[in-house]
Amino acid sequence: MMRPSSIPLRRAARQLLFSSASTIQAAVPVPNPARRSLITSTSTGSDCTCANGSRRPRVQQTSKLQQQQQQQQQQQQHRRQQQRNAYHSYDHPSSSAAFTPVEESILSAAYQHVPSHGFTPSALAAGARDAGYLDISPTILPEGAFALIRYHLVKRREELAARVSELFGGEGHVGARPGLSEWEIRGRVEAITWERLSANAQVIGRWQEALAIMAQPSYVPLSLKELALLSDEILFLAGDSSVDPSWYTKRASLSTIYAAAELFMTNDHSPEFMDTRAFLNRRLREVIEVGGVFRNLREWVGFTATAGVNVLRSKGVRI
Repeated sequence: MMRPSSIPLRRAARQLLFSSASTIQAAVPVPNPARRSLITSTSTGSDCTCANGSRRPRVQQTSKLQQQQQQQQQQQQHRRQQQRNAYHSYDHPSSSAAFTPVEESILSAAYQHVPSHGFTPSALAAGARDAGYLDISPTILPEGAFALIRYHLVKRREELAARVSELFGGEGHVGARPGLSEWEIRGRVEAITWERLSANAQVIGRWQEALAIMAQPSYVPLSLKELALLSDEILFLAGDSSVDPSWYTKRASLSTIYAAAELFMTNDHSPEFMDTRAFLNRRLREVIEVGGVFRNLREWVGFTATAGVNVLRSKGVRI
């Protein structure tokens, strides 16, 4: 028996190898050297010489990760700026309004009905009709009658800045004044505080029911927040420039004094509320005397906290 020749097999293998190499070469083209140099120079970010001999400028490429990091840094800077602007400053006023345009129109109209209807849903419904809305429109106010109370508190507080020049003549000044003495600041505080209390005169007959609503647990945080804003506004307009712990103690004591004077005013029947003003002057004088006695901050805070609790209890809050 004869063995088959291996020559045809080797010839077939060579043909198969050549055909495979041609297929791979067609599928993967040989890269252009000029293009390879361009890609290399671009990826490294350096200048390169193109195939025609011209100079190509440096190409800056920013990855998506770098863009995300830059955006995060910008957001963090924006948040830090908002935190820095959270303090009371007329250079950086709050960008958000206290009320929307619809709420403003309804509440401003309803406020005219407070002397006759009080801080009630009836006053809100009457205000909605006067503003051209349906009687059901006050339902857009989730706080109900408290929204009308808060409207009074916010608007009367915002009016104080415009009254400074009228109260002090040519010495009217908005902001801290380091040159003022403590007695001058106290006189300004007394005048501005009395100006704010006098703004309650037109609704004083309804203010006890307003205090009862403010003393409800769901509205106590907002009421105390507005009281803190008022005390800060008064001291700022009076020219207080404290940067030590007394910044807090002054505002805490003034909040307590104002709340007590406001409550006293609801039962004051003297001409032009003269007894309330005398009460206010006594409380302010006591704070200066007590502030000189209690040199220890902890003792002073304890005294102020006790006075604050007594005021809240007088308003009906169970403590």
